[in-house]
Amino acid sequence: MKTLTHLLLLTLGLAFLPLSIVSAQTQPGFRTETVVTDIPVPWGMAWLPDGDMLVTNRGGELYRVHNGQKTALGGVPEVHVNGQGGLLDIVTHPDYANNGWIYITYSSLEGAGEGSHTAIMRAKLQGNSLVNQEVLYKGEENSTRGQHYGSRIAFDREGYLYFSIGERGAHFENAQQLDRDGGKIYRLFDDGRIPPDNPFVNTPGAKPAIYSHGHRNPQGLAMHPVTGQIWEHEHGPMGGDEINIILPGRNYGWPIIGYGVNYNGQPLAVATSRDGMEQPVFYWDPSIAPSGMAFITSDNYGPELKNHLLVGSLKFNYMVHLVLDGNNVVAHENVFQGIGRVRNIKQGPDGYIYVATEGNGILRILPE
Repeated sequence: MKTLTHLLLLTLGLAFLPLSIVSAQTQPGFRTETVVTDIPVPWGMAWLPDGDMLVTNRGGELYRVHNGQKTALGGVPEVHVNGQGGLLDIVTHPDYANNGWIYITYSSLEGAGEGSHTAIMRAKLQGNSLVNQEVLYKGEENSTRGQHYGSRIAFDREGYLYFSIGERGAHFENAQQLDRDGGKIYRLFDDGRIPPDNPFVNTPGAKPAIYSHGHRNPQGLAMHPVTGQIWEHEHGPMGGDEINIILPGRNYGWPIIGYGVNYNGQPLAVATSRDGMEQPVFYWDPSIAPSGMAFITSDNYGPELKNHLLVGSLKFNYMVHLVLDGNNVVAHENVFQGIGRVRNIKQGPDGYIYVATEGNGILRILPE
């Protein structure tokens, strides 16, 4: 059997042979270009038809970036900047050119209980302000905990809207309970209505927007460009960060099964597998603290990278390139060491990879 390294080299070809542990600025065969700086925690990135970029800062600001200059936009929802909470992901509607809808997740103070919970809204951009704001879904009830809000947003090719909410640090109470928000992937129509074929629509007491459950803190969500399936990654505790393929009604196990331990070193999950619970496509041990993921479909980096996956690491300041064969990860390697705490990765409309980092701003990856 070929070694993992041999498989990687055969799969990637010459264009990606030199993926060694080097600084981001000296990654052989590539260079980074700074798009914009001075955004402390850039969380979400989206593009307008004119090429301008929309960037959320977790601290509550939304920026429009044009030629490296950022303009703060008005009409942003009130957010509860609380630990990991704040202004989170942003995407434009797949048919944005015709309908103008922008979707944002954030930590909202609205609703029952002290503290906040993750909400998703949509709005339109008029000049330099958001207008026509509509809250499509709000997790209940609020919590004062500052962790595990999620959140990422993705559309599938049929136009369904998916978003993630973490279990808000209450893993035993939320992730496995269908009558509670948190630890879930949700699916809606683009206007917030519940699809009638959602898996728990007819389950008594269940929240009908839930599409899958048993998640810890999902901060990666993307549609596979070939299969159209939604892929997700989530943080484990100490070990056990996962990549999953999201299927309707499936239970992904947290906190009953998992591959990590508690932060005090004691066991947390009961086991690593159980009947009726899904296994991850891939997991990390030790944890890398994954944030952001993108399938690369562009020809800008050569055919060897097409339809493979990039995942960011907050903990180790690099990206992970995962080589896929169908739904299997057959090789992986850490690339762009030292690029910064990677908060998000997106392929832009120009086909280049954009990386949102804490401290170094938003970078564009260019081949030499």
